Amino acid sequence: MSAQRWNTGLKLAAAVAVAVTLSACGTATVVKSSGSRGGHSTPQTSVAKPGQTATVRKGDTLYALARIHNITPRDLASWNGLSEPYTIYPGQQIRLYPGGSTPGRAPTTVVTAPRPGTSTPAPTPAPVPTNTPVKNNINWRWPADGALVGRYVAADVTKQGIDIAGTSGQPVRATAPGVVVYSGAGLVGFGELIIIKHNEQWLSAYGHNRKRLVNEGQNVKAGEQIAEMGRTGTTRDMLHFEIRYNGKPVDPQQYLPAR
Repeated sequence: MSAQRWNTGLKLAAAVAVAVTLSACGTATVVKSSGSRGGHSTPQTSVAKPGQTATVRKGDTLYALARIHNITPRDLASWNGLSEPYTIYPGQQIRLYPGGSTPGRAPTTVVTAPRPGTSTPAPTPAPVPTNTPVKNNINWRWPADGALVGRYVAADVTKQGIDIAGTSGQPVRATAPGVVVYSGAGLVGFGELIIIKHNEQWLSAYGHNRKRLVNEGQNVKAGEQIAEMGRTGTTRDMLHFEIRYNGKPVDPQQYLPAR
């Protein structure tokens, strides 16, 4: 994947809420708009909401959610472990309160909103180490046949998934059963993109397709063909594939069966 393409993707920042998101062989470029939920001015300090979360809807951006909930974009990204380009997805749960420090970021002023009947924020779960597979009951399967030409690199926001080489028109299949939450080409760097929600925690994404065969809201089965492989948003016929846990990318090879 060319550096030029990824530089474009990195600027995509914020709002991959538009659906989804996955920063990787495609990172999408999104306009930092106010989103679809009304006009709010950008807050100067954050009002934390202990124990509360917001569910990302299609068209939302991190910046819009920050304004809506009176939280600075920087704090909201930090509280959810998001780094630029701040990619979020429909159905993702965004925490509206801090859950630990983020290395390399200086804390900003936070005003904790009072909660009737309590004086101590609810404890938050410890973060899951990125190098440790998360236990799940999903029987993952490879989304396409072909040679692995790109691997996941945790520290590189341009490599948050794997790339599988193939031929134009080759079948791309759902890695597990779920519902299609995004089917479109609105995220620069991903080309024709499909995102499937498998449950409240797990998502998978399929980019650079030649043709999408499923629509948003459609239920799909494991192994069902959802697209034809192509090169939209890239320079060769290939599939960019990502798995996300609670909105954060994980190494797909830790979950896919050996082959």
